[in-house]
Amino acid sequence: MTNPLPVTLDDVQDAAARLKGVAHRTPVLRSRTLDAMTGTRAFLKCENFQRIGAFKFRGAYNAISRLSPDQLAKGIAAYSSGNHAQAVALAARELGGTAVILMPEDTPASKVAATRGYGAEIVTYDRYTGDRDAIGRALAAERGLALIPPYDHPHVIAGQGTAALELIEEAGELDALLVPVGGGGLIAGSATAAKGLLANVRVIGVEPEAGDDTKRSLEAGERVAIPVPRTIADGQAADIPGELTFSVNRRLVDEIVLVGDDEIRAAMRLAFERLKIVIEPSGASALAALLAGRITPVPQRVGVIISGGNIDARRFAEICA
Repeated sequence: MTNPLPVTLDDVQDAAARLKGVAHRTPVLRSRTLDAMTGTRAFLKCENFQRIGAFKFRGAYNAISRLSPDQLAKGIAAYSSGNHAQAVALAARELGGTAVILMPEDTPASKVAATRGYGAEIVTYDRYTGDRDAIGRALAAERGLALIPPYDHPHVIAGQGTAALELIEEAGELDALLVPVGGGGLIAGSATAAKGLLANVRVIGVEPEAGDDTKRSLEAGERVAIPVPRTIADGQAADIPGELTFSVNRRLVDEIVLVGDDEIRAAMRLAFERLKIVIEPSGASALAALLAGRITPVPQRVGVIISGGNIDARRFAEICA
């Protein structure tokens, strides 16, 4: 007998009710130029316009809002390369709590500044030598904090799935849904929503070529660890899928495709020059896959999750020059 999934469509819909009036209902962008370039009708779910500039606020708020008053009073711990850090910091502040965030030493300065700006305390570590999960759990235990991980948590996964839920409510039937993949929380939640609502949708994850841990894991049928990837898509620099996210994705995700850093750059440039939106590298990977022709056969109607836009002007110029 197959074990039940840790997150259901009901959980995603419950998260949507909890987030109503708190998270932004982000726009779905259409472009005739993009359609002509790709041979499909593309619907871009622009989470770069979400609070803190990325989808992560959805999962963080959904999880933190369910803590007991005592847990909230003691405080929250998290670990993140940037967007989950900001999301936890803001959600904690909104709900009357405090946050301590473990961040890599090489996190982009704009993400560090934004996280501090939301009132969080920051502790740093070396992402290439330190185990952030172990360090984060030790930090939470030492201080008596509630740990909200960036993806491997059922309420986080359900919250992230609300992005796809909204996209489907607006776009209607989709033949395929393209989702950036890091630790797997966004695609796990999105696949839960999409497969629960659409009978024939293909859910396709997109990873950077240097960070193909989920692709390898799905092919192997078990979680596979890789060296910490070096890619411009810092939000997708995961070395192994989460346990919960993998349990969902191995059953609901149809395919993982890969894109190179140069293809991500091209997507960022096109989004800026033709669509008039700013996307961070991780947020551009699903669009990059569509533009690079990675999706075959080409779907007639495709949803593309633009997962975030947190990048400072100097770094954006360096990448897109």
